Parts: sequence; structure tokens; C-alpha cells
Amino acid sequence: MKLRDFTYSPVWNIILITIGSVLFSLGVKSIVVHHNFITGGIYGTGLLIYYKTNALTPGMWFLLLNLPLFIIGWFFVSKRFFFYSIYSVVLVTVSSELINFNFNISQQLYAAIAGGIICGTGTGIVLRSLGSGGGLDIIGVILNQKFNIGIGKFYLLFNFILFIFVVSYFGIDIFIASIILVFISSTSLEYVLALFNQRKIIYVISDKNEEIANILIQDLNQGATFIKARGAYTGKNKYILMAITNNIQLKRVEEAVFKVDSHALFIVENSFNVIGSTFSKRKIY
Repeated sequence: MKLRDFTYSPVWNIILITIGSVLFSLGVKSIVVHHNFITGGIYGTGLLIYYKTNALTPGMWFLLLNLPLFIIGWFFVSKRFFFYSIYSVVLVTVSSELINFNFNISQQLYAAIAGGIICGTGTGIVLRSLGSGGGLDIIGVILNQKFNIGIGKFYLLFNFILFIFVVSYFGIDIFIASIILVFISSTSLEYVLALFNQRKIIYVISDKNEEIANILIQDLNQGATFIKARGAYTGKNKYILMAITNNIQLKRVEEAVFKVDSHALFIVENSFNVIGSTFSKRKIY
């Protein structure tokens, strides 16, 4: 089995969901609940209810609040997505019940940063799978697939409403600390999602692009494509060389280009992900 195919196998997805779910639960139980922070999303809603009622546990509220969302996910996404997501939610619930640990971080700011990093990393690992962590992820995926509504925009709207209640019930200190927690968590999540996926798109404008392309293909095992173009000033027809590479290979490509043509125009753009061909497979839930 090729490595790319293995990353879409049930074994790999279960591993990702297991590690991510337990890590998220660790962040919540070892830091977040000891400072009355709110994580945002459905788990944050469960925390808010738990803080105000002191009934059940945050993990149990998380499970109960997810039940109607699972019904929606069953009909509107896919059965595979449903089972992966329900596994994650059950694991988060069980982990939250079993983990009883305190990192003893006394400073509120430090706790918000540490909690955000751990929870965000855990969530990001789960979202690298073909499932989700349940909660808003289910609604977010549906809105994104059916109506092309950005998942981030939906999260922002939900959390905006949630944090109105936070500032009303707990005051400005917990509100600000929770906002920091959610911001750090979102940043960590995005970093984990981009890890190993980010690519560099290279455009080379040179009169020696054919020679450059041969070096890239033969010496660097690097694919390349010619794009027809015409100079706006000279009116001369020419080819632009386009290649997709990663951070490790980028410097070698740059050196190869300027070794052939020291006057070449070398343009680099960042791409979060490249799907198809020999790159990542399309993620289908």
C-alpha cells in the first residue's frame, strides 16, 4: 500500500482521531476547567451549562448536545463521516471522565495559552482525518459542502453568540482569557492542518525555460508545466514555467533556475494544499 493511500485508510484515521480526541480532553480537564474557561463550540456550550448548573460533567453535556447533530450528519454527510465523528465524540466524553489531572498553572494568561495550544492541536489532529470532533464540525462541513459557506465564518458567528453569555455570566476577565484561549486554539489548529500540506507554486519567466525545465525534471525529479504567455511590452510570445514544490526543495529549485539564467524572474506563491496527480488525494467525507 502506498503511503498516500494509507493516510486514507480506516487504521490511520482511527489513530488520528484517537490521539487528537485524547489530547483535546487532556487540555480541557488539566487546564481549562480549573480556570472556568470556555473553549468555544459545542464543548464550550457544555462547559457553560456545567459551570452554571453543576449538573453532570462537561463530557456528558458534550455528548448530549451532539446527539441531534449526529442525526443531521447521518442524513447530510456520509455514513463513514458519521461513524468516525461519533467515535471521536464518545472518546472525548470517556477521556473527559477518566482524566483527572491538573497542570497547576496559576497564571490565567499562561493557562489560556497552554490550554489553547493543547486543545487546538488535538482538534487539528482530528480534523486531519476523514471524520471530525463532532459538534460544530458536523454543521460546518454540511454548510461548506452544500452552500459553500466557510467553516470559519460559521464558527465565528456561533462563538460570538456563545461569548455574549460568557461575559454576562462570568465577567470580563474570564471572557478575555477565553477569547485568548480560542484564538490560540484556532491558530494551533490551522498550523496542524497546514503541516506537511503546504506547497510552493513557482513561476519562472526566462528565455531559457526549456533548459531549466530539463534540469528540474532530470536532476531534481521535479515536475513542471509550460504556460503560454505574451509580453505586454514586447508583444513577444513565450512560455512561463510553473512548478509545484515544498519548502525543502524550494532552495534547490531556485539555485537551478539562476544557475541557468541569472536574469530570470523567479516568483513564489504559498498554497495551503494541492490536490490531485501525485499530490494529496481529494478529501471526501
